[in-house]
Amino acid sequence: MVHYVECISPIDDSVYARRPVATWPEVERTFRQARDAQAGWRQTPLTDRAALCGVAVEAMVSMTEEIVPELAWQMGRPVRYGAGEVRGFEERARHMISVAPEALADLRPRPIDGFVRYIRREPLGVVLTIAPWNYPYLTAVNSIVPALLAGNTVILKHAAATLIVAERFQAAFDRAGLPDGVFQHLVLSHDQTAQAIGGGLADMVCFTGSVPAGRAIEEAAAGGFIHVGLELGGKDPAYVRPDADLDHAIANLVDGSFFNSGQSCCGIERIYVHRDVWQPFLDGFVDLAGQYVLGSPLDEATTLGPMVRTSAAESVRRQIDAAVQAGAVAHLDPRAFPADRPGSPYLAPQVLTGVDHAMSVMTDESFGPVVGLMAVGDDNEAIRLMNDSCFGLTASVWTSDLEAAQSIGNDVTTGTVYMNRCDYLDPALAWTGVKDTGRGATLSTVGFESLTRPKSFHLRTET
Repeated sequence: MVHYVECISPIDDSVYARRPVATWPEVERTFRQARDAQAGWRQTPLTDRAALCGVAVEAMVSMTEEIVPELAWQMGRPVRYGAGEVRGFEERARHMISVAPEALADLRPRPIDGFVRYIRREPLGVVLTIAPWNYPYLTAVNSIVPALLAGNTVILKHAAATLIVAERFQAAFDRAGLPDGVFQHLVLSHDQTAQAIGGGLADMVCFTGSVPAGRAIEEAAAGGFIHVGLELGGKDPAYVRPDADLDHAIANLVDGSFFNSGQSCCGIERIYVHRDVWQPFLDGFVDLAGQYVLGSPLDEATTLGPMVRTSAAESVRRQIDAAVQAGAVAHLDPRAFPADRPGSPYLAPQVLTGVDHAMSVMTDESFGPVVGLMAVGDDNEAIRLMNDSCFGLTASVWTSDLEAAQSIGNDVTTGTVYMNRCDYLDPALAWTGVKDTGRGATLSTVGFESLTRPKSFHLRTET
């Protein structure tokens, strides 16, 4: 019996894509091909691997016109923003290609007469990338391109909501002329994914997704001694100091809170504002948030598309309702957004005050277009509240004082500290998190470390 995975479009609940789930013999054959191909791929000079990856990047960018509406249909990204994901994909891929020679170069300790000593970066083997739907190209490229550059072969399993993205990756690498088996994709069920991991078919699993799913990945990998990289949830905070440029902070924090309908692991979900600038910040923030246009992502005028599915929107609605029932104040009227309909994935943005950390909206990941704002008296209070979370992906400080930002950043438990920006991944810096946000790192030269293993050479030349 053939089983299928369906991509249900949030635009109209239609089946946008339907693909058969691989049979288990197909799964085993795909991993075996990857294993066989890796032996030759690792011997391919880095310059050749980099050149092929570069051609694949060009091939992907050439598909932008098709990718933009596909993203809208698959996960609700407004078409006016779709090309931005492709540009981000290209930026990250090209940066990783450019730093690969440095990242993969031999490490040589101080010379000792009579010896040749160095540490070589060896590929792990077969890398399984399990990619999410919210930034389906940006998240996948973080591991795929550096894994290939390092001499690994890659198998991509993409989320059901973005099935076609895996096919775009396959088409790009096929056009580039990668040897057979070096890059492949599979449509898998959750049980098959766990079975492949638990059966040791891969040497490394790169997963981006929810905390519960991350735990399931670790459980499947337990005892297999395989490498696991996890980028999980976030509840990213921002702190606005009294010396901040308020117009700049408001514009960027509104965008950081509501871009992609708030469906970003590093999106802003809670904001702490110094009391001295509380009212002007709140007024400006609410006014700008109220200017979003909620509607079909196929409409060029739309600036806020639907959430990926109705159940996700309903979860955020329940979180907002619970906060309001507990005393929070909602500053935006959903009736001002005609497309907002209970029981649908179309959800208006919401700004809440009167919130505290007893409320789910300030502690649990929302992953939707809602943000809570709290007034604080000083830096110490802001630091305490920013750290009061089981997550730790990014934190941003909005100030004109560089030393203050660095001092606060030293005390905040997070993977990335921003000053006067948010919701952006710099490919030259390591992308990593702490606590329930996961473990491991991608991007930068550091990102190659988890995709390779060190192999030491200790060669005595004089006897």
